[in-house]
Amino acid sequence: MARYCQITIRDYVFPDYAFMKPLHEKVPLMSFINSLSLKSTILGALFFIMSQTAATAANGTLVLETSQGQIEIEMLPDVAPNHVARISELASSGFYDGIIFHRIISGFMAQTGDPTGTGMGGSGQKLDAEFSDYQYREGTVGMARSMDPNSGDSQFFICFDGCGHLTGQYTVWGQVSKGMDVVHKLAVGEPPANPDRIISAGMAE
Repeated sequence: MARYCQITIRDYVFPDYAFMKPLHEKVPLMSFINSLSLKSTILGALFFIMSQTAATAANGTLVLETSQGQIEIEMLPDVAPNHVARISELASSGFYDGIIFHRIISGFMAQTGDPTGTGMGGSGQKLDAEFSDYQYREGTVGMARSMDPNSGDSQFFICFDGCGHLTGQYTVWGQVSKGMDVVHKLAVGEPPANPDRIISAGMAE
């Protein structure tokens, strides 16, 4: 069996001893094979880490620090990927910081996400509906909209226990995993006389 191989090109991706040999120079075959094997292993490990990091980001948790305490929302990218991506983007940019809960209806839901605090504002970027059969229940987070199904923007609501009839009609993108007791403490009203607010919003690390 040949103990040497001929390298005919330079490889600038893996600039180690074997690959940086001058063109056409002979190098030990096993060194060449071992080098390839090592680099493949490293590449595979890096790809796995990057994939896991991306998956973690996509399946992350939105943390709302509010005037009543912390609320954690598990994102549901398998249900509404575009909404999850947009909400994550807005939260990471600081868009939701300081925004009030402008509409709280006992036994129904708590709504926020409007920078004007009137229920008429948004980020200026509409989202196409991603309706699903995910059942609305206590803690389900849905996208607020007008009569137009594709008018969701930045406003969203957190359900209490009276949202079942919204299933399939309003996009679900999250589920409260911690802090429903905080949601129940939010001041009631449309708008409340002294509204609670989101102090800061961001994705958990």
